[in-house]
Amino acid sequence: MSSKKAMKQAQKQSYAKHRRNIGNNKFDLKKKFLQKINKKKD
Repeated sequence: MSSKKAMKQAQKQSYAKHRRNIGNNKFDLKKKFLQKINKKKD
């Protein structure tokens, strides 16, 4: 595998990881926000 190919693959992987982290963070924030609302009702 050429170094160019390796670089591209490494970038792809880090980008995929980055995207997944953003998705998880949004989901966690939503969950926390909903929990706050539910606590207020009680």
